[in-house]
Amino acid sequence: MAITTQQLIQWKQQGRSIVALTAWDYAIAQLLDAAGVDLILVGDSMAAVLGYETTLPITLDEIIYHAKSVRRGVKRALVVVDLPFLTYQESLQQAMHSAGRVLKETGAQAVKLEGGYPAMAQTVARLVEAGIPVMGHVGLTPQSIHQLGLRQQGKTQEASERILLEAIALEQAGVFSLVLEHIPADLAMQISQKLSIPTIGIGAGIHCDGQVLVTSDVLGLAEKHPPFAKVYTNLRETITKAVQDYAVEVRERKFP
Repeated sequence: MAITTQQLIQWKQQGRSIVALTAWDYAIAQLLDAAGVDLILVGDSMAAVLGYETTLPITLDEIIYHAKSVRRGVKRALVVVDLPFLTYQESLQQAMHSAGRVLKETGAQAVKLEGGYPAMAQTVARLVEAGIPVMGHVGLTPQSIHQLGLRQQGKTQEASERILLEAIALEQAGVFSLVLEHIPADLAMQISQKLSIPTIGIGAGIHCDGQVLVTSDVLGLAEKHPPFAKVYTNLRETITKAVQDYAVEVRERKFP
């Protein structure tokens, strides 16, 4: 049976950890789903796979194209799609149009928006009211890289209180889950205990209700990865060696 947003909330109540990873195409999505991943995020983090230096250049059309491919590979996991930079911040109408396109054209079950400031919380509330499931995202928000950098957020008392208030505001606005990125573990624990919706951590310690990583980091495909990521295998080396072996056999006429 396909996983729903309500199941994630029930799992938090039951103390069951949520497993989340990112995907950008059919093959990866199919493997993640078969391996038992609960939530697959078609994140704008795919920018690295597409050769961009930041997430900012990703367009709505690009993410819809990749999300359609991912969705075709998934039978069980909940598929959530990031709304790219400046496809939802300008106005409620823009956010509604972008989120509506994602759900209509990809078959995904939810969208994710960054930020919990008052205007964003209002946007989230209207999207939820219109029947669009929304995942929130606070702490380090990569679409604000030129303002925040890639530094850990919430290290001061003031910043910590702001992130907590944003998290509460997003829950009140109706998000079904909340990504906590690169914040201190004690702050993530405080937020996780305060909210009735599940928190999904990335670089936020062990006290979140689930964890997400960028799959290219997990598989060792990326040239570099954030300090909080764990590399479980090195496919970069494996693929390079396989291609080199193939090239040698072709040149020496050993293949086919």
